[in-house]
Amino acid sequence: MRLLVLGGTQWLGSTVARKAVARGHEVTALARGVSGHVPPGVTLVRADRGEPGAYDAVADAEWDAVIDVARQPGHVRGALSALGERTEHWVFVSSCSVYAAHDTPGADESAALLPAHPGDTAPPESYGEGKVACEGAVAAHRAGGSYLIARAGLISGPGDHTDRTGYWPLRFAHPATVDGAVLVPDQPGLATQVIDVRDLAAWLVTSAETRQAGTFNAAGDVVPLAEHLDCARRVAGHDGPVVPAAPDWLAEQGVQEWAGERSLPLWLSTPGWEAFMARGTGAARAAGLVPRPLEDTLRDTLVWELAAGPGRPRKAGLLPADEQALLRALRSPSDS
Repeated sequence: MRLLVLGGTQWLGSTVARKAVARGHEVTALARGVSGHVPPGVTLVRADRGEPGAYDAVADAEWDAVIDVARQPGHVRGALSALGERTEHWVFVSSCSVYAAHDTPGADESAALLPAHPGDTAPPESYGEGKVACEGAVAAHRAGGSYLIARAGLISGPGDHTDRTGYWPLRFAHPATVDGAVLVPDQPGLATQVIDVRDLAAWLVTSAETRQAGTFNAAGDVVPLAEHLDCARRVAGHDGPVVPAAPDWLAEQGVQEWAGERSLPLWLSTPGWEAFMARGTGAARAAGLVPRPLEDTLRDTLVWELAAGPGRPRKAGLLPADEQALLRALRSPSDS
């Protein structure tokens, strides 16, 4: 194939490009080229998709497939306008954040969506609405043509710059306390669902090769939080205490859910979000998506985390000093 990856130098886009090159395809990446790296064998076309003429250097070529990982509706519309007529198959990577509700385990692709963001640029707090608008642009432009929309779940694996999936194996490998204690949310049955970036990328390339069409929840297996944490402990070789803390207590201490500063990744206790990581994935499985075992993902992620440096600034999780203070308060309530 002649494959164009819109992106292609950051995490998912780079993995897609690398997988495609390994399969013998001719791969071009259109990106600003200011972050990440260009995989060997990939031709980089430098362009800012927010600028006029962003696609001029690639608009005259014929493409077997385009894979787009954008989040801004204006970028998607611009790409479709410039490249759509010269592209056989279009693959757009969306997100399970497009859904209007997250309280029903196993909900499939027919579930109601958020309203589409009305403009070309969606702010971070309208991420889901922005992706809905992107999906709508693809569906409208490619009506009667060949396209696939992949609603990705939480992407995990080596290179996870969001720090959500690497936090737990790294914390179990490097506890914050002398006795090796690790603080965890006391919500063992909470669903977790991650998709390894390598599995998602491989499936996206295969879908481009086979012209697979449709809309799919591209997510991994549903694993209870307690099992997920046990898996992280195993790959880290952790044998210290695991200290559960009640969700209400954590909230009182200012610990955030999911991600961000002073957070516990993967933890969601807000009512209505119980099934955020419990999407139905039967259609994607039937279309060839095969997730690897969670243990393999967490083991490889830990290797990457250790190489990247355990002390680097992080976008999710507790700082060691914060965790130490929380453990002291939990173990000695009268002192909190």
